[in-house]
Amino acid sequence: MWIFNDLFYLFFPNRCLTCDEALVNSEQLLCTFCLHDLPFTNHTESAGNAVELSFYGRIPVQSATALLLFYKKGKVQNLIHLLKYKGHQEIGTYFGNWFGNDLAASKRFNTVDFVIPVPMHHKKLKLRGYNQVANFGKSIAKALKVPYIDDKLIKVSSTASQTKKHRTERVKNVNEIFTLNDVHFFENKHILLVDDVITTGATLEVCCNELLKTKAVKISIASLAFTA
Repeated sequence: MWIFNDLFYLFFPNRCLTCDEALVNSEQLLCTFCLHDLPFTNHTESAGNAVELSFYGRIPVQSATALLLFYKKGKVQNLIHLLKYKGHQEIGTYFGNWFGNDLAASKRFNTVDFVIPVPMHHKKLKLRGYNQVANFGKSIAKALKVPYIDDKLIKVSSTASQTKKHRTERVKNVNEIFTLNDVHFFENKHILLVDDVITTGATLEVCCNELLKTKAVKISIASLAFTA
């Protein structure tokens, strides 16, 4: 069987998602060069990091972190685009497993009770076919050995893309479009809210304000990328 696998790989090699070079058998999704070229934040063990400071004075966040730095026209932007618009859900799984192990080893995130994603409106979910945060969040939840909950925080109205909006416009655009359908479910619990990219944090801010309607809830944030 390995002979057929090697022959198949010879003619149809897996290719790096960022540079399109053929991958060797030990590589997954990215070649070794591109993987080591990614801008990792190393924020997970650092209190008061840039992600946390971006929410200071806006919402009470227990801890916050991101795995990668997002630069325009960089490798991370390309990966996020492939994940979000081209159906490459394996990117979420790959980095979710990686990030999940980091979070599980961190004392700052070892009291998390649930992982929940920033939700998509059901119409957009039907159109795209998946929430780009789902596999990322599920992999993190598995590493933390906690439930992944995606049916409590709901997006109740559809909005246009936030990509080119200023922060003020984003806050206005996402105002009152999320709802928590059970304000008691997360009582006295520590939630890890996950997203793909933190730009202004406006969407996460609105999600957190809705989650804070729950008594004694604690909220932490983990994102695949953070805009530098």
